[in-house]
Amino acid sequence: MNKISILALCCFITITSFSQTKKLTLEQGVLEQNRQFRADKLIGFQWIPNTTSYTYYTNNYTKMVAASGIDSKTTEIVTLADINTALGTKLKNFFGIQWIDSNALLVSENGKYYAYLTTSKKGTLMQEKKATCKNPTFDTKKRNLAFTENNNLYFYNVDNEIITVTNESNEAIVSGQFFARSEFGISNGIFWSPKSNFLAFYQKDQTEVADYPLLDINETPGKLVNIKYPMIGQKSEKPRVGIYNLASKKTVFISPKGNSDDYLTNLSWTPDEKQVLIAELNRGQNDMSLNVYDAQTGNFVRTILNEKNDKWVEPEVPAFFPSTTSNNFVWISEKDGFNNLHYYTIEGKLIKQLTQNKFPSRDIIGSNAAGTEIYFKSTGENTTNMLAYKVDLNGKQTLITKEQGVHTCIPNFDGSYFFDEYSNHSTPSKSLMYNKNLKATTLLESSTKFTDYQMGTSEVKTIKSADGSTDLYTRLIKPSNFDPTKKYPVFVYVYGGPHAQMITNSYLDGANLWMYWMAEQGYLVFTLDNRGSDNRGFAFESAIHGRLGVNEIDDQMEGVDYLKSLPYVDANRLAIHGWSFGGFMTTSIMLRKPDVFKVGVAGGPVTDWKYYEVMYGERYMDTPAENQKGFDEASTLNYVKNLKGKLLLIHGTSDDTVVMQNNLALLKKFIEAEKQVDFFAYPMHEHNVTGKDRVHLMTKVLNYVIENNK
Repeated sequence: MNKISILALCCFITITSFSQTKKLTLEQGVLEQNRQFRADKLIGFQWIPNTTSYTYYTNNYTKMVAASGIDSKTTEIVTLADINTALGTKLKNFFGIQWIDSNALLVSENGKYYAYLTTSKKGTLMQEKKATCKNPTFDTKKRNLAFTENNNLYFYNVDNEIITVTNESNEAIVSGQFFARSEFGISNGIFWSPKSNFLAFYQKDQTEVADYPLLDINETPGKLVNIKYPMIGQKSEKPRVGIYNLASKKTVFISPKGNSDDYLTNLSWTPDEKQVLIAELNRGQNDMSLNVYDAQTGNFVRTILNEKNDKWVEPEVPAFFPSTTSNNFVWISEKDGFNNLHYYTIEGKLIKQLTQNKFPSRDIIGSNAAGTEIYFKSTGENTTNMLAYKVDLNGKQTLITKEQGVHTCIPNFDGSYFFDEYSNHSTPSKSLMYNKNLKATTLLESSTKFTDYQMGTSEVKTIKSADGSTDLYTRLIKPSNFDPTKKYPVFVYVYGGPHAQMITNSYLDGANLWMYWMAEQGYLVFTLDNRGSDNRGFAFESAIHGRLGVNEIDDQMEGVDYLKSLPYVDANRLAIHGWSFGGFMTTSIMLRKPDVFKVGVAGGPVTDWKYYEVMYGERYMDTPAENQKGFDEASTLNYVKNLKGKLLLIHGTSDDTVVMQNNLALLKKFIEAEKQVDFFAYPMHEHNVTGKDRVHLMTKVLNYVIENNK
C-alpha cells in the first residue's frame, strides 16, 4: 500500500451516527446545508489593516466585534444601528462591509458608497453610482470606482465625476469584463495599479464570434437573445489589454505578440507601477510566454520565461510581488509536473525555485511586510486536504496549518498572526489563531448540527485506477440503519472532469447534504474522482487529453467493480447521475457501457465536444481539424443505438455554458434510432438550476432514480 493509501485510510474514519430522531427532508438537504446546518464560524472575519487586530460579526450579523492577536476577548466596534443612524441607511446585516484603513469602513447600499469612521461614529458619502453600472471595482485607496456599462468602461473619480475610459459604439468590443469565458483563473477585467495612478483592463473584440440564440419566454411573443459563443475550431475573441493613465487621460493598448486570437491572461502590476506582466498563451494552449510591458507606452519590454507542452500549458495565478519595494516576483509553474513557486527578477533571471513539492500549490495568500516569506495554499501529500504553507526566499518551507483538513488561512499584514478556519471528516468547523511561532489558540469550535437527525455514515478509501498504478479516492455514504447482511442499490454521483474535486477532507467529505437524504431512502451513494480531476498534478490531470471520456470511464468502471465486490451491493440496481461534465460522463457511460447502470440522469451534458466553447474545449480536445478521431470517439451521438437503461436528460433553456443544442442534438439522434428517453427542461434557467427551483430539480432526479431502479 503506498503513502497516499495509508494516509487516506488513517485520516478517514467513519462518521459516527448520533442519537437521531428527526428525518432530514429533501428540501433541507438541498437548501439548508449552509444555512440551518452551517457550522459555527467567525462570520465576516477581517484583519483591521496594518494591525494585529481582527473583527467579525455577532448578534445575528448586526454587531461587529474586535479582538487582538491570540486574545479571544472581544470589544464592540460598531453596531448596525450605529451605521444606519449615522448614514441614514437601512442595512439588515454587515455583509459586504470592508475596512478601508484602521479607522474607516466602506459601507454600500443601493449604489451609494460611504466611509464610516469607527472612532467618531460618523460617515460621509464617497460615491454614488447609477443603477445600470456593473462590475464596480474600487482602487486600492477605495476612492476611484471603476465600473462597466453595457460594453464600455468608466470610473467615478474622487469628485464623483464620471470619467470615460472607453467609448466603443461597436457593442461587440467589450471592455472591463472577464474574457476567455473565465478560463485561466480570469474572474474580472479591471486592474487598478498599486498606487491608483493607472487603470488596466481587458478588452475583447467579439465581432467575428458567432451569435448564439437563446429564447426569453418572459415576453409575449418570446424574445430572441443572442450571446457570443465561440465554438471549438471557429472564430474566437481577439483580446487586448488597455492601460488608462489618470494623469494624461490617455489609453495605450497591448495586443498579442503572436496571433490576434491568442490569450492575454494573468495580468499583474509591478509595485512601482512602471510595468505590467501578462501571460500570453497561443490559441493551441501549448506555448506560453510571460511578457513585460511598459505601463506608460504599452511597449513590449521583454519575455521573462516561456513554457511549452505537447498537451497544454495553463497559467492560473498572476505574478505575485512579495515586497512593495522590489520588482522581484513569484511565479507558479507546473512545468515539473506539479505547481511550484519560482522566484524571478523582473529582468527574467531565476533567483531560486522556492518549492519542489510533489503535490500542487494552489494559490498565494500573502507575504510578510519585509517580503521575505510567501504564504500559499497547497494540498500537501494527502491531496484531499487544502493546507497553508510558508516559504522563505531561501526555499525553507514550513507547514502553517497543523491539522489535516480543508483550511482557509488568512495572514495579517506582516505575518505575525495567521487566522485559520478548517473542517475535516470529524470536525464541522474549528477557528484558530496562530502566532508567528505557529503556536495555535482555539477561538471557536463548532459542534455538529445534525445531532437530532438520522444521518448515515461516510467513508473515504482509495482504489487503483484502470492503469493499475494510480490511486483514486472514493466516497461511500451508507444509511443510518445500514445492515451489512442486506443488498442495497447504489446511486453513483459523477463529475469526473478537470478543475473539480468531489472528495475532500472536509466535513461530510465534500458531499452534498441531499446525498445523505438519498442514503436514508435505502441507497448507498458512491463517488469516485477519476483521472483528469483536480489537485493531483499534471500527469494525472492530463491523462484525458484528446480523448475525453476514455480514461475517465475506465476509472469509473473500476469503481463499479469495487462496488460489485462489496457483499452488500445489489449489482443489478445501479444508477448514475451527473451535471455538466458529469452529464457528459453519465450519457457516455449509459451508451458506451450499456449493461452497467439501470438508470441514468444527465443534467446539462456536453454531448458532442464540437458544440462546446473554444477556451476550455480546445485545451482538452484540440480542434476537429486536428483531432477528428478523438471528437468522433467522444461524441455520445455516435452510441445512441446502444441504450438499454432508463435515461433522463435535463437542460436549462437559457444555458450559456453548455448550450442546449447539445441535448437537442442527442434527442434527435435517439428519435432517429427509435430509442425512447425522457427529457425535462427548466425554462429560463442557465447552466444549473439554482434557488428554490433546485428542490424541484433534485426531486425530479432522485424520484426518477428511485422509481426506475427497482
